[in-house]
Amino acid sequence: MISPQQVETMIKAQMPDAQVQVQDLTGGGDHYQVTVVSSQFADKGMVQQHQLVYGALQQAISSEAIHALALKTYTPEAWQATN
Repeated sequence: MISPQQVETMIKAQMPDAQVQVQDLTGGGDHYQVTVVSSQFADKGMVQQHQLVYGALQQAISSEAIHALALKTYTPEAWQATN
């Protein structure tokens, strides 16, 4: 089990400028929906953006501390356009 705060910390360690929202989908601490807004996503496709986030969470995913992960990724400009 991993806490939402730990998920956020792991992502921010790799992407210091990121705005991260973490939602525990089941209450069990292993199924998360994560929204990440980062300038590092500029000029990258969705797959590449998701790979950056998966890379930041690799240890938690490989150890199965995170069993399922739903991702939404945005550049700051795209995030402002949706909100």
